[in-house]
Amino acid sequence: MDEHSRPPVASQRTFLGEPAALGYLSFTEAWERFSYYGMTALLVLYISQQLLLPGHVEHVAGFAAFRAVLERVFGPMSNLALASQVLGLYTGLVYFTPALGGVVADRWIGRRNAVVLGAGLMSTGHIAMAFDVSFLAALALLIIGCGLLKGNISAQVGELYAEADGPGRTRGFSIYSMGINVGAVTGPLGCGIVAQYFGWHAGFGLAGLLMILGLVTYLAGYKLLTQETPRSAHRTTPMTALEWRAIAALVVVMMLTVPHSIAYYQNTNINLVWIDRYVNLDLLGFHIPTAWFASIDPFVSILAVAPLFALWRWQDSHDGEPNEIVKIATGAFIACAANLILVAGIWGLNPVPAWVPLAYDILLGVAFLYYWPTLLALVSRAAPQGLKSTLMGCAFLSLFLGNVSLGWLGSFYEHMTPAQFWALHAAIAAAGGSLALLLNRPLIGMLEAPK
Repeated sequence: MDEHSRPPVASQRTFLGEPAALGYLSFTEAWERFSYYGMTALLVLYISQQLLLPGHVEHVAGFAAFRAVLERVFGPMSNLALASQVLGLYTGLVYFTPALGGVVADRWIGRRNAVVLGAGLMSTGHIAMAFDVSFLAALALLIIGCGLLKGNISAQVGELYAEADGPGRTRGFSIYSMGINVGAVTGPLGCGIVAQYFGWHAGFGLAGLLMILGLVTYLAGYKLLTQETPRSAHRTTPMTALEWRAIAALVVVMMLTVPHSIAYYQNTNINLVWIDRYVNLDLLGFHIPTAWFASIDPFVSILAVAPLFALWRWQDSHDGEPNEIVKIATGAFIACAANLILVAGIWGLNPVPAWVPLAYDILLGVAFLYYWPTLLALVSRAAPQGLKSTLMGCAFLSLFLGNVSLGWLGSFYEHMTPAQFWALHAAIAAAGGSLALLLNRPLIGMLEAPK
């Protein structure tokens, strides 16, 4: 069944007014993101505070050779710099492999089978994180599994809607992003408190259990998803000039989100190290787990969906709702403001109170809604037929570049003042937003050309 022959969406809406399958996709992604964000909220602290210490690092299979390769490329590194590089490479590769996973699904095994295989590999990888010896193997399983799952499950959201149902598609991706953020909120909260009281490996083990729940959820809704035949959607006709223009424009838009990703995702890397060292975390006799701060911005992203929808509807009835590229630029400027809050807190307050990183993460939560769901919806709408999974996977390459870059930037943290470090990230976000505004008109012209 293709997008043009699919029954009217209205007759299928049984999950928050949308197709029933959206519920299974959203909850699968919620549990997958619980495991991912719960694990990454612990990762840089675990590596720098335990894994690299004598008595632990010797037990990690292959780590001596792994470190030697990294230091050959990046030079000698302290434990903190090495931890930042590992997290940056891991999170970067997690977002690189979906491009390959999209090709595998489009040409060989289909999206449903790719998601099931990916979820199985990720479940195994998260469980392997519960042991020092299998640390590198666990990261490899998670990277490969995420490559098969991420882009393909996002493409399945777009497949629930007819080609002309742009508003429905936007609603679908916004609800789907709420599932992402539910997992992103609960993951650091759950894994953080378990790790604080029962140890790092218990926290990682909880992430593994929720990934298994994600696989079970997806299998429960398996039959509701369109069964596509590999290669059947693969193009047999040559690409038109207008389609090539649309692909080129989409690639440029993806690259425009990289500065935002750098400024945004540093909150789960060096920001947690900075909070742990400089922020007063004692509140009414309770010590706030550092990992909990990774839950704030996704929680705000959930709360902000309805107000943002109302704002965009109001704008649409007045001067017009901003197009996708203007929204992406707006998100970058909000991320810039978030990083400037850290700079102001460092300059003006000693010790830094917990409300400073709280305000930083609140703004990042709003910034996320302006750029990531917008990008996914744009790719789903504008990508040529037969290449939607592949290009959806390519969208995650922007996160690959952003996360690898932020990991590299994190290695300079010990050689800068904290204020300089966060001012640099504010400048990166502002540059990305400015460039998006500058290229807005030509890119929209390329994407809106008749097909």
